[in-house]
Amino acid sequence: MFRPKLFTLLKNKPEEFKPHNILKEIMVGLIISFISIPLSIALAIASGVSLEKGLITGVIAGIIVSVFGGSRVQIAGPTGAFVVIVYGIVQKFGIDGLIVATAMAGIILVVMGFLKFGSVLKYIPDPLIIGFTSGIAVVLFSTQINDFFGLSLKNIPSEFIPQWKLYLANIVNVNFQTLALGIGSLLFMFFYPKRFKFFPASLAVIVISTLAVKFFNFNVDTIYTHFGDISKTVSFMPKIPSVNIDMLVHLMPSAFIIAFLAAIESLLSAVVADGMIEKKHRSNTEVIAQGFANLGSAVFGGVPATGAIARTSAGITNGARTPIAGIANAIFIFIAMIFCMQYVQLIPMVVLATILFNVAYRMIDFRAFSEITKAPKNDTLVLITTFLLTVFVNLIYAIEIGVVLASLLFMKRMSDMTNISVLDQESDFEDEIEDSDGIDKKIFAKDVVVHEITGAFFFGAASTFVEHMENIKQCKVIILRMRKVPVMDATGYNALYKIYKRCKKTNTRLILCHIQKQPLKLLTKYNFINDIGRENISLNLNSALKQADKYIKSLVQK
Repeated sequence: MFRPKLFTLLKNKPEEFKPHNILKEIMVGLIISFISIPLSIALAIASGVSLEKGLITGVIAGIIVSVFGGSRVQIAGPTGAFVVIVYGIVQKFGIDGLIVATAMAGIILVVMGFLKFGSVLKYIPDPLIIGFTSGIAVVLFSTQINDFFGLSLKNIPSEFIPQWKLYLANIVNVNFQTLALGIGSLLFMFFYPKRFKFFPASLAVIVISTLAVKFFNFNVDTIYTHFGDISKTVSFMPKIPSVNIDMLVHLMPSAFIIAFLAAIESLLSAVVADGMIEKKHRSNTEVIAQGFANLGSAVFGGVPATGAIARTSAGITNGARTPIAGIANAIFIFIAMIFCMQYVQLIPMVVLATILFNVAYRMIDFRAFSEITKAPKNDTLVLITTFLLTVFVNLIYAIEIGVVLASLLFMKRMSDMTNISVLDQESDFEDEIEDSDGIDKKIFAKDVVVHEITGAFFFGAASTFVEHMENIKQCKVIILRMRKVPVMDATGYNALYKIYKRCKKTNTRLILCHIQKQPLKLLTKYNFINDIGRENISLNLNSALKQADKYIKSLVQK
Protein backbone atom coordinates (compact mmCIF):
# COMPACT_ATOMS: atom_id res chain seq x y z
CA MET A 1 0.00 0.00 0.00
CA PHE A 2 2.43 2.71 1.22
CA ARG A 3 5.90 1.88 -0.09
CA PRO A 4 8.10 4.94 -0.65
CA LYS A 5 10.50 4.56 -3.56
CA LEU A 6 13.46 5.92 -1.60
CA PHE A 7 13.24 3.14 1.00
CA THR A 8 12.88 0.50 -1.71
CA LEU A 9 15.92 1.83 -3.57
CA LEU A 10 18.02 1.96 -0.40
CA LYS A 11 17.14 -1.67 0.27
CA ASN A 12 17.29 -3.14 -3.24
CA LYS A 13 19.58 -0.77 -5.18
CA PRO A 14 22.29 0.37 -2.74
CA GLU A 15 24.76 0.77 -5.63
CA GLU A 16 22.76 3.80 -6.78
CA PHE A 17 23.78 5.61 -3.58
CA LYS A 18 27.54 5.40 -3.93
CA PRO A 19 29.36 8.69 -3.16
CA HIS A 20 29.92 9.70 -6.81
CA ASN A 21 26.24 9.06 -7.65
CA ILE A 22 25.10 11.06 -4.63
CA LEU A 23 27.37 13.96 -5.62
CA LYS A 24 25.90 13.89 -9.13
CA GLU A 25 22.34 13.95 -7.74
CA ILE A 26 23.23 16.89 -5.46
CA MET A 27 24.50 18.87 -8.45
CA VAL A 28 21.26 18.10 -10.28
CA GLY A 29 19.37 19.37 -7.22
CA LEU A 30 21.33 22.64 -7.42
CA ILE A 31 20.33 23.06 -11.07
CA ILE A 32 16.66 22.35 -10.28
CA SER A 33 16.74 24.94 -7.49
CA PHE A 34 17.64 27.59 -10.08
CA ILE A 35 14.22 26.86 -11.61
CA SER A 36 12.34 26.25 -8.36
CA ILE A 37 13.34 29.45 -6.55
CA PRO A 38 12.07 32.03 -9.07
CA LEU A 39 8.94 29.98 -9.82
CA SER A 40 8.12 29.55 -6.13
CA ILE A 41 8.48 33.29 -5.58
CA ALA A 42 6.41 34.22 -8.64
CA LEU A 43 3.63 31.71 -7.91
CA ALA A 44 3.38 32.78 -4.27
CA ILE A 45 3.01 36.45 -5.19
CA ALA A 46 0.49 35.62 -7.93
CA SER A 47 -1.51 33.66 -5.35
CA GLY A 48 -1.85 36.73 -3.14
CA VAL A 49 0.59 35.65 -0.43
CA SER A 50 4.11 36.77 0.51
CA LEU A 51 6.94 35.22 -1.47
CA GLU A 52 8.53 33.28 1.40
CA LYS A 53 5.42 31.09 1.57
CA GLY A 54 6.21 29.76 -1.89
CA LEU A 55 9.79 29.02 -0.84
CA ILE A 56 8.63 27.35 2.39
CA THR A 57 6.37 25.13 0.27
CA GLY A 58 9.28 24.24 -2.00
CA VAL A 59 11.36 23.19 1.01
CA ILE A 60 8.77 21.27 3.04
CA ALA A 61 6.84 19.65 0.21
CA GLY A 62 10.03 19.01 -1.76
CA ILE A 63 11.63 17.01 1.04
CA ILE A 64 8.48 15.10 2.04
CA VAL A 65 7.59 14.02 -1.51
CA SER A 66 11.17 13.01 -2.30
CA VAL A 67 11.46 10.94 0.88
CA PHE A 68 7.99 9.38 0.98
CA GLY A 69 6.80 9.58 -2.64
CA GLY A 70 6.09 6.78 -5.07
CA SER A 71 8.32 8.15 -7.84
CA ARG A 72 12.09 8.10 -8.11
CA VAL A 73 12.42 11.62 -9.48
CA GLN A 74 9.32 13.64 -8.58
CA ILE A 75 10.03 17.29 -7.69
CA ALA A 76 7.24 18.88 -5.66
CA GLY A 77 6.38 22.47 -4.87
CA PRO A 78 3.87 25.20 -5.70
CA THR A 79 2.56 25.16 -9.28
CA GLY A 80 0.47 27.37 -11.54
CA ALA A 81 -2.56 25.10 -11.18
CA PHE A 82 -3.17 26.37 -7.63
CA VAL A 83 -2.83 30.10 -8.20
CA VAL A 84 -6.49 30.73 -9.01
CA ILE A 85 -7.95 28.70 -6.16
CA VAL A 86 -5.40 29.99 -3.62
CA TYR A 87 -6.00 33.61 -4.62
CA GLY A 88 -9.74 33.15 -4.14
CA ILE A 89 -9.29 31.57 -0.70
CA VAL A 90 -6.94 34.32 0.49
CA GLN A 91 -9.37 37.00 -0.74
CA LYS A 92 -12.27 35.50 1.23
CA PHE A 93 -10.70 33.83 4.26
CA GLY A 94 -7.20 35.26 4.56
CA ILE A 95 -4.01 33.32 5.30
CA ASP A 96 -5.72 31.34 8.08
CA GLY A 97 -8.27 30.07 5.58
CA LEU A 98 -5.51 29.05 3.19
CA ILE A 99 -3.68 27.11 5.90
CA VAL A 100 -6.88 25.31 6.89
CA ALA A 101 -7.83 24.49 3.27
CA THR A 102 -4.33 23.19 2.52
CA ALA A 103 -4.36 20.99 5.64
CA MET A 104 -7.81 19.65 4.78
CA ALA A 105 -6.63 18.88 1.25
CA GLY A 106 -3.65 17.03 2.72
CA ILE A 107 -5.93 14.85 4.84
CA ILE A 108 -8.19 14.17 1.83
CA LEU A 109 -5.15 13.12 -0.23
CA VAL A 110 -3.91 10.73 2.45
CA VAL A 111 -7.36 9.13 2.66
CA MET A 112 -7.56 8.92 -1.15
CA GLY A 113 -4.19 7.19 -1.27
CA PHE A 114 -5.03 4.59 1.37
CA LEU A 115 -8.37 3.94 -0.37
CA LYS A 116 -6.37 3.32 -3.58
CA PHE A 117 -7.91 6.25 -5.43
CA GLY A 118 -4.53 6.86 -7.04
CA SER A 119 -5.27 3.98 -9.39
CA VAL A 120 -8.71 5.40 -10.19
CA LEU A 121 -7.63 8.96 -11.01
CA LYS A 122 -5.98 7.81 -14.22
CA TYR A 123 -9.48 7.39 -15.65
CA ILE A 124 -10.13 11.15 -15.61
CA PRO A 125 -10.55 12.00 -19.33
CA ASP A 126 -7.93 14.14 -21.08
CA PRO A 127 -10.44 16.75 -22.38
CA LEU A 128 -11.44 17.53 -18.79
CA ILE A 129 -7.81 17.93 -17.67
CA ILE A 130 -6.87 19.98 -20.76
CA GLY A 131 -9.94 22.17 -20.33
CA PHE A 132 -9.33 23.23 -16.77
CA THR A 133 -5.52 23.46 -16.94
CA SER A 134 -5.81 25.65 -20.04
CA GLY A 135 -8.49 27.71 -18.31
CA ILE A 136 -6.24 28.13 -15.28
CA ALA A 137 -3.47 29.29 -17.60
CA VAL A 138 -5.70 32.03 -19.06
CA VAL A 139 -6.72 33.20 -15.58
CA LEU A 140 -3.09 33.10 -14.42
CA PHE A 141 -2.10 35.22 -17.41
CA SER A 142 -4.88 37.66 -16.55
CA THR A 143 -3.70 38.11 -12.96
CA GLN A 144 -0.29 39.34 -14.16
CA ILE A 145 -1.51 42.17 -16.41
CA ASN A 146 -1.35 44.68 -13.54
CA ASP A 147 2.34 44.03 -12.87
CA PHE A 148 3.30 43.69 -16.54
CA PHE A 149 1.87 47.12 -17.45
CA GLY A 150 2.80 48.74 -14.13
CA LEU A 151 -0.78 49.86 -13.42
CA SER A 152 -0.19 49.86 -9.63
CA LEU A 153 -3.74 48.69 -8.94
CA LYS A 154 -4.78 47.45 -5.50
CA ASN A 155 -7.57 45.07 -4.48
CA ILE A 156 -7.90 43.49 -7.91
CA PRO A 157 -11.02 41.26 -8.12
CA SER A 158 -10.46 37.53 -8.61
CA GLU A 159 -13.14 37.16 -11.33
CA PHE A 160 -11.94 37.31 -14.94
CA ILE A 161 -14.41 39.84 -16.41
CA PRO A 162 -14.25 42.34 -13.49
CA GLN A 163 -10.45 42.12 -13.69
CA TRP A 164 -10.40 43.19 -17.32
CA LYS A 165 -12.95 45.93 -16.74
CA LEU A 166 -10.60 47.36 -14.12
CA TYR A 167 -7.55 46.97 -16.38
CA LEU A 168 -9.23 48.73 -19.30
CA ALA A 169 -10.52 51.52 -17.08
CA ASN A 170 -6.93 52.21 -15.92
CA ILE A 171 -5.03 51.56 -19.13
CA VAL A 172 -4.00 55.24 -19.29
CA ASN A 173 -1.87 54.65 -16.17
CA VAL A 174 0.62 52.36 -17.93
CA ASN A 175 4.20 52.68 -16.67
CA PHE A 176 6.18 52.58 -19.91
CA GLN A 177 9.48 51.76 -18.17
CA THR A 178 7.79 48.74 -16.60
CA LEU A 179 6.25 47.72 -19.92
CA ALA A 180 9.59 48.08 -21.74
CA LEU A 181 11.35 45.95 -19.13
CA GLY A 182 8.58 43.36 -19.38
CA ILE A 183 8.78 43.14 -23.17
CA GLY A 184 12.56 42.97 -23.02
CA SER A 185 12.37 40.14 -20.45
CA LEU A 186 9.96 38.17 -22.63
CA LEU A 187 12.21 38.54 -25.67
CA PHE A 188 15.25 37.57 -23.60
CA MET A 189 13.59 34.33 -22.41
CA PHE A 190 12.34 33.56 -25.92
CA PHE A 191 15.78 33.86 -27.51
CA TYR A 192 17.75 32.50 -24.54
CA PRO A 193 20.09 29.72 -25.77
CA LYS A 194 18.72 26.28 -24.91
CA ARG A 195 22.22 24.92 -24.42
CA PHE A 196 22.52 26.85 -21.14
CA LYS A 197 20.50 24.24 -19.26
CA PHE A 198 22.63 24.61 -16.14
CA PHE A 199 21.45 28.26 -15.78
CA PRO A 200 17.75 28.53 -16.71
CA ALA A 201 16.31 31.49 -18.58
CA SER A 202 14.00 32.44 -15.68
CA LEU A 203 16.96 32.80 -13.31
CA ALA A 204 19.08 34.60 -15.89
CA VAL A 205 16.39 37.19 -16.62
CA ILE A 206 15.87 37.79 -12.89
CA VAL A 207 19.59 38.42 -12.31
CA ILE A 208 20.03 40.70 -15.34
CA SER A 209 16.83 42.71 -14.84
CA THR A 210 17.46 43.15 -11.12
CA LEU A 211 20.95 44.49 -11.81
CA ALA A 212 19.58 46.77 -14.52
CA VAL A 213 16.94 48.23 -12.20
CA LYS A 214 19.53 48.66 -9.43
CA PHE A 215 22.21 50.42 -11.47
CA PHE A 216 20.00 52.42 -13.89
CA ASN A 217 17.47 53.37 -11.22
CA PHE A 218 14.40 52.41 -13.28
CA ASN A 219 11.07 53.54 -11.92
CA VAL A 220 9.53 50.07 -11.59
CA ASP A 221 7.81 48.21 -8.78
CA THR A 222 9.99 45.64 -6.97
CA ILE A 223 9.26 43.06 -4.29
CA TYR A 224 10.68 45.53 -1.74
CA THR A 225 8.48 48.44 -2.84
CA HIS A 226 5.47 46.13 -3.03
CA PHE A 227 5.84 44.17 0.23
CA GLY A 228 8.39 46.12 2.25
CA ASP A 229 11.51 44.67 3.86
CA ILE A 230 11.03 40.89 3.94
CA SER A 231 14.62 39.89 4.61
CA LYS A 232 13.95 39.50 8.34
CA THR A 233 10.47 38.00 8.20
CA VAL A 234 11.35 34.50 7.00
CA SER A 235 10.46 31.91 9.61
CA PHE A 236 9.98 28.15 9.75
CA MET A 237 7.94 28.30 12.93
CA PRO A 238 4.66 26.33 12.84
CA LYS A 239 1.57 28.46 12.21
CA ILE A 240 -1.62 27.97 14.23
CA PRO A 241 -4.60 29.36 12.31
CA SER A 242 -7.82 30.73 13.77
CA VAL A 243 -10.51 28.28 12.69
CA ASN A 244 -14.20 27.62 13.31
CA ILE A 245 -16.84 25.22 12.05
CA ASP A 246 -18.33 27.73 9.63
CA MET A 247 -14.91 28.21 8.00
CA LEU A 248 -14.41 24.45 7.69
CA VAL A 249 -17.78 24.04 5.97
CA HIS A 250 -17.15 26.85 3.49
CA LEU A 251 -13.60 25.69 2.73
CA MET A 252 -14.52 22.05 2.12
CA PRO A 253 -15.22 22.45 -1.65
CA SER A 254 -11.94 24.33 -2.10
CA ALA A 255 -10.07 21.64 -0.15
CA PHE A 256 -11.46 18.94 -2.43
CA ILE A 257 -10.44 20.94 -5.52
CA ILE A 258 -6.91 21.38 -4.14
CA ALA A 259 -6.71 17.65 -3.40
CA PHE A 260 -8.04 16.78 -6.85
CA LEU A 261 -5.57 19.08 -8.60
CA ALA A 262 -2.67 17.89 -6.46
CA ALA A 263 -3.44 14.24 -7.17
CA ILE A 264 -4.00 14.71 -10.90
CA GLU A 265 -0.97 16.91 -11.53
CA SER A 266 1.40 14.80 -9.41
CA LEU A 267 0.31 11.58 -11.15
CA LEU A 268 0.60 13.21 -14.57
CA SER A 269 4.10 14.33 -13.66
CA ALA A 270 4.95 10.84 -12.41
CA VAL A 271 3.68 9.29 -15.66
CA VAL A 272 5.80 11.71 -17.71
CA ALA A 273 8.80 10.85 -15.54
CA ASP A 274 8.16 7.11 -16.00
CA GLY A 275 8.39 7.53 -19.75
CA MET A 276 11.62 9.50 -19.51
CA ILE A 277 13.49 7.11 -17.18
CA GLU A 278 11.68 3.89 -18.21
CA LYS A 279 10.60 3.11 -14.65
CA LYS A 280 7.22 2.77 -12.94
CA HIS A 281 5.87 4.88 -10.11
CA ARG A 282 3.51 3.80 -7.29
CA SER A 283 0.42 5.93 -7.71
CA ASN A 284 -1.22 5.38 -4.32
CA THR A 285 2.04 5.95 -2.46
CA GLU A 286 2.54 9.15 -4.47
CA VAL A 287 -0.93 10.43 -3.55
CA ILE A 288 -0.31 9.69 0.15
CA ALA A 289 3.03 11.51 0.00
CA GLN A 290 1.33 14.51 -1.63
CA GLY A 291 -1.10 14.48 1.29
CA PHE A 292 1.75 14.52 3.80
CA ALA A 293 3.43 17.30 1.80
CA ASN A 294 0.34 19.52 1.90
CA LEU A 295 -0.14 18.87 5.61
CA GLY A 296 3.51 19.79 6.21
CA SER A 297 3.20 22.91 4.07
CA ALA A 298 0.10 23.99 5.99
CA VAL A 299 1.83 23.50 9.36
CA PHE A 300 4.56 25.97 8.37
CA GLY A 301 2.23 28.43 6.64
CA GLY A 302 2.96 27.41 3.06
CA VAL A 303 0.68 27.06 0.04
CA PRO A 304 -0.67 23.90 -1.66
CA ALA A 305 1.90 21.73 -3.41
CA THR A 306 2.05 18.99 -5.99
CA GLY A 307 4.47 17.30 -8.33
CA ALA A 308 5.76 19.81 -10.89
CA ILE A 309 6.15 18.47 -14.42
CA ALA A 310 8.60 21.19 -15.57
CA ARG A 311 10.92 20.83 -12.57
CA THR A 312 10.71 17.04 -12.63
CA SER A 313 11.52 16.93 -16.34
CA ALA A 314 14.41 19.36 -15.85
CA GLY A 315 15.84 17.11 -13.16
CA ILE A 316 15.62 14.04 -15.38
CA THR A 317 17.23 15.73 -18.38
CA ASN A 318 20.13 16.78 -16.15
CA GLY A 319 20.64 13.25 -14.82
CA ALA A 320 18.35 12.78 -11.79
CA ARG A 321 17.59 9.11 -11.15
CA THR A 322 16.94 8.95 -7.39
CA PRO A 323 15.04 11.04 -4.79
CA ILE A 324 18.37 12.53 -3.64
CA ALA A 325 18.05 15.20 -6.36
CA GLY A 326 14.67 16.33 -4.97
CA ILE A 327 16.00 16.43 -1.42
CA ALA A 328 19.02 18.48 -2.55
CA ASN A 329 16.72 20.88 -4.43
CA ALA A 330 14.74 21.52 -1.23
CA ILE A 331 17.92 22.08 0.78
CA PHE A 332 19.25 24.63 -1.73
CA ILE A 333 15.91 26.50 -1.61
CA PHE A 334 16.26 26.60 2.18
CA ILE A 335 19.80 28.00 1.91
CA ALA A 336 18.57 30.70 -0.47
CA MET A 337 15.83 31.65 2.02
CA ILE A 338 18.30 32.05 4.87
CA PHE A 339 21.12 33.87 3.09
CA CYS A 340 19.71 35.56 -0.05
CA MET A 341 16.42 37.23 0.87
CA GLN A 342 17.96 40.70 1.02
CA TYR A 343 18.80 40.31 -2.68
CA VAL A 344 15.58 38.52 -3.62
CA GLN A 345 13.49 41.51 -2.54
CA LEU A 346 15.16 43.64 -5.23
CA ILE A 347 13.54 41.57 -8.04
CA PRO A 348 11.19 43.66 -10.24
CA MET A 349 7.55 42.56 -10.11
CA VAL A 350 7.26 42.82 -13.90
CA VAL A 351 9.93 40.14 -14.35
CA LEU A 352 7.98 37.75 -12.15
CA ALA A 353 4.95 38.51 -14.33
CA THR A 354 6.88 37.54 -17.48
CA ILE A 355 7.97 34.28 -15.82
CA LEU A 356 4.34 33.51 -15.04
CA PHE A 357 3.36 34.37 -18.62
CA ASN A 358 5.79 31.65 -19.65
CA VAL A 359 4.26 29.25 -17.10
CA ALA A 360 0.76 30.00 -18.41
CA TYR A 361 1.89 29.50 -22.01
CA ARG A 362 3.30 26.07 -21.19
CA MET A 363 0.12 25.04 -19.38
CA ILE A 364 -2.07 25.49 -22.47
CA ASP A 365 -2.34 22.49 -24.77
CA PHE A 366 -2.41 24.36 -28.10
CA ARG A 367 -2.35 21.11 -30.05
CA ALA A 368 -5.62 19.97 -28.45
CA PHE A 369 -7.30 23.26 -29.33
CA SER A 370 -5.94 23.26 -32.89
CA GLU A 371 -7.34 19.76 -33.43
CA ILE A 372 -10.63 20.40 -31.67
CA THR A 373 -12.67 19.98 -34.86
CA LYS A 374 -11.20 16.50 -35.36
CA ALA A 375 -12.09 15.23 -31.89
CA PRO A 376 -15.38 13.45 -31.08
CA LYS A 377 -18.16 15.92 -30.31
CA ASN A 378 -18.52 14.65 -26.76
CA ASP A 379 -14.84 15.28 -25.98
CA THR A 380 -14.98 18.71 -27.60
CA LEU A 381 -18.03 19.62 -25.49
CA VAL A 382 -16.29 18.57 -22.26
CA LEU A 383 -13.10 20.47 -23.12
CA ILE A 384 -14.83 23.71 -24.14
CA THR A 385 -17.33 23.63 -21.25
CA THR A 386 -14.62 23.03 -18.64
CA PHE A 387 -12.38 25.71 -20.18
CA LEU A 388 -15.10 28.38 -20.28
CA LEU A 389 -16.34 27.61 -16.76
CA THR A 390 -12.78 27.80 -15.41
CA VAL A 391 -12.18 31.20 -17.02
CA PHE A 392 -15.56 32.90 -16.59
CA VAL A 393 -17.08 31.21 -13.51
CA ASN A 394 -14.65 29.43 -11.17
CA LEU A 395 -12.57 26.31 -10.89
CA ILE A 396 -14.88 24.53 -8.45
CA TYR A 397 -17.88 24.67 -10.79
CA ALA A 398 -15.65 23.85 -13.75
CA ILE A 399 -14.42 20.59 -12.25
CA GLU A 400 -17.76 19.58 -10.75
CA ILE A 401 -19.73 20.22 -13.94
CA GLY A 402 -16.91 18.88 -16.12
CA VAL A 403 -16.77 15.58 -14.26
CA VAL A 404 -20.56 15.18 -14.32
CA LEU A 405 -20.76 16.11 -18.00
CA ALA A 406 -17.92 13.74 -18.96
CA SER A 407 -19.55 10.93 -16.97
CA LEU A 408 -22.97 11.47 -18.53
CA LEU A 409 -21.56 11.61 -22.05
CA PHE A 410 -19.52 8.46 -21.41
CA MET A 411 -22.60 6.64 -20.16
CA LYS A 412 -24.54 7.83 -23.19
CA ARG A 413 -21.76 6.58 -25.46
CA MET A 414 -21.67 3.19 -23.73
CA SER A 415 -25.46 2.97 -23.83
CA ASP A 416 -25.42 3.64 -27.57
CA MET A 417 -22.92 0.81 -28.00
CA THR A 418 -25.22 -1.67 -26.24
CA ASN A 419 -27.59 -3.29 -28.70
CA ILE A 420 -30.41 -5.84 -28.40
CA SER A 421 -31.07 -7.69 -31.64
CA VAL A 422 -33.37 -10.48 -32.85
CA LEU A 423 -31.70 -13.57 -34.33
CA ASP A 424 -33.14 -15.81 -37.01
CA GLN A 425 -32.00 -18.65 -39.25
CA GLU A 426 -30.02 -16.22 -41.45
CA SER A 427 -27.83 -14.99 -38.58
CA ASP A 428 -24.11 -15.77 -38.40
CA PHE A 429 -23.37 -18.70 -36.06
CA GLU A 430 -19.92 -19.67 -37.31
CA ASP A 431 -18.28 -19.30 -33.90
CA GLU A 432 -20.79 -21.47 -32.04
CA ILE A 433 -19.37 -24.54 -30.29
CA GLU A 434 -20.69 -27.67 -32.05
CA ASP A 435 -21.23 -31.00 -30.28
CA SER A 436 -22.47 -34.48 -31.22
CA ASP A 437 -26.03 -33.48 -30.38
CA GLY A 438 -25.83 -30.10 -32.12
CA ILE A 439 -28.56 -28.80 -34.34
CA ASP A 440 -26.79 -28.38 -37.66
CA LYS A 441 -29.15 -25.95 -39.36
CA LYS A 442 -30.33 -24.24 -36.19
CA ILE A 443 -33.96 -24.27 -37.19
CA PHE A 444 -35.95 -22.24 -34.70
CA ALA A 445 -39.25 -23.68 -33.55
CA LYS A 446 -42.32 -21.59 -34.24
CA ASP A 447 -42.75 -20.35 -30.67
CA VAL A 448 -39.02 -19.73 -29.94
CA VAL A 449 -37.64 -16.18 -30.04
CA VAL A 450 -33.86 -15.61 -29.84
CA HIS A 451 -32.41 -12.24 -28.78
CA GLU A 452 -28.78 -11.19 -28.41
CA ILE A 453 -27.36 -8.44 -26.19
CA THR A 454 -24.19 -6.79 -27.46
CA GLY A 455 -22.18 -4.51 -25.16
CA ALA A 456 -22.11 -3.62 -21.47
CA PHE A 457 -25.39 -4.49 -19.74
CA PHE A 458 -25.45 -1.58 -17.26
CA PHE A 459 -27.84 1.08 -16.01
CA GLY A 460 -27.43 3.15 -19.18
CA ALA A 461 -28.82 0.31 -21.31
CA ALA A 462 -31.24 -1.35 -18.86
CA SER A 463 -34.32 0.68 -19.78
CA THR A 464 -33.75 0.04 -23.50
CA PHE A 465 -33.51 -3.69 -22.79
CA VAL A 466 -36.75 -3.77 -20.78
CA GLU A 467 -38.61 -1.76 -23.41
CA HIS A 468 -37.36 -4.07 -26.17
CA MET A 469 -38.24 -7.25 -24.31
CA GLU A 470 -41.70 -6.07 -23.30
CA ASN A 471 -42.57 -5.57 -26.96
CA ILE A 472 -41.90 -9.23 -27.81
CA LYS A 473 -44.88 -11.01 -29.27
CA GLN A 474 -46.37 -13.88 -27.30
CA CYS A 475 -44.20 -17.02 -27.51
CA LYS A 476 -43.37 -20.12 -25.50
CA VAL A 477 -39.56 -19.74 -25.20
CA ILE A 478 -37.26 -16.72 -25.13
CA ILE A 479 -33.55 -17.40 -25.57
CA LEU A 480 -31.27 -14.60 -24.47
CA ARG A 481 -27.77 -14.86 -25.96
CA MET A 482 -25.13 -13.05 -23.86
CA ARG A 483 -21.81 -13.98 -25.44
CA LYS A 484 -21.05 -10.30 -26.20
CA VAL A 485 -21.90 -8.96 -22.74
CA PRO A 486 -18.55 -8.44 -20.94
CA VAL A 487 -20.00 -6.77 -17.83
CA MET A 488 -23.31 -6.41 -16.03
CA ASP A 489 -24.21 -4.17 -13.09
CA ALA A 490 -27.02 -4.27 -10.50
CA THR A 491 -29.38 -2.27 -12.71
CA GLY A 492 -28.78 -4.67 -15.57
CA TYR A 493 -29.55 -7.57 -13.26
CA ASN A 494 -32.76 -5.91 -12.04
CA ALA A 495 -33.86 -5.41 -15.65
CA LEU A 496 -33.16 -9.08 -16.39
CA TYR A 497 -35.02 -10.16 -13.25
CA LYS A 498 -38.00 -8.01 -14.25
CA ILE A 499 -38.19 -9.80 -17.61
CA TYR A 500 -37.81 -13.16 -15.87
CA LYS A 501 -40.79 -12.37 -13.60
CA ARG A 502 -42.83 -11.31 -16.65
CA CYS A 503 -41.94 -14.55 -18.44
CA LYS A 504 -42.90 -16.57 -15.38
CA LYS A 505 -46.24 -14.79 -15.18
CA THR A 506 -47.03 -15.53 -18.84
CA ASN A 507 -45.72 -19.14 -18.69
CA THR A 508 -42.89 -18.28 -21.07
CA ARG A 509 -39.64 -20.13 -20.57
CA LEU A 510 -36.52 -17.93 -20.39
CA ILE A 511 -33.19 -19.52 -21.35
CA LEU A 512 -29.82 -17.75 -21.08
CA CYS A 513 -26.86 -18.91 -23.12
CA HIS A 514 -23.16 -18.17 -23.50
CA ILE A 515 -22.88 -16.08 -20.30
CA GLN A 516 -19.44 -14.56 -19.75
CA LYS A 517 -17.50 -14.74 -16.50
CA GLN A 518 -18.43 -11.43 -14.80
CA PRO A 519 -22.18 -11.56 -15.55
CA LEU A 520 -22.30 -15.23 -14.50
CA LYS A 521 -20.57 -14.40 -11.21
CA LEU A 522 -23.04 -11.55 -10.57
CA LEU A 523 -26.09 -13.70 -11.36
CA THR A 524 -24.75 -16.41 -9.05
CA LYS A 525 -24.33 -13.93 -6.19
CA TYR A 526 -27.92 -12.76 -6.65
CA ASN A 527 -29.03 -16.44 -6.63
CA PHE A 528 -30.62 -15.86 -10.03
CA ILE A 529 -29.14 -19.10 -11.36
CA ASN A 530 -31.20 -21.06 -8.87
CA ASP A 531 -34.27 -18.88 -9.46
CA ILE A 532 -34.31 -19.46 -13.20
CA GLY A 533 -33.12 -23.06 -12.88
CA ARG A 534 -29.73 -24.38 -13.94
CA GLU A 535 -31.36 -26.26 -16.82
CA ASN A 536 -32.13 -22.84 -18.32
CA ILE A 537 -28.45 -21.79 -18.40
CA SER A 538 -26.88 -23.11 -21.61
CA LEU A 539 -23.29 -23.19 -22.79
CA ASN A 540 -24.12 -22.03 -26.31
CA LEU A 541 -26.98 -21.37 -28.69
CA ASN A 542 -27.04 -24.97 -29.95
CA SER A 543 -27.75 -26.36 -26.52
CA ALA A 544 -30.24 -23.57 -25.80
CA LEU A 545 -32.19 -24.35 -28.99
CA LYS A 546 -32.12 -28.01 -28.14
CA GLN A 547 -33.45 -27.29 -24.66
CA ALA A 548 -36.20 -25.10 -26.13
CA ASP A 549 -37.17 -27.80 -28.64
CA LYS A 550 -37.50 -30.39 -25.86
CA TYR A 551 -39.66 -28.02 -23.85
CA ILE A 552 -42.02 -27.29 -26.74
CA LYS A 553 -42.34 -31.02 -27.56
CA SER A 554 -43.20 -31.72 -23.93
CA LEU A 555 -45.97 -29.15 -24.12
CA VAL A 556 -47.36 -30.80 -27.26
CA GLN A 557 -47.33 -34.20 -25.58
CA LYS A 558 -49.30 -32.80 -22.67
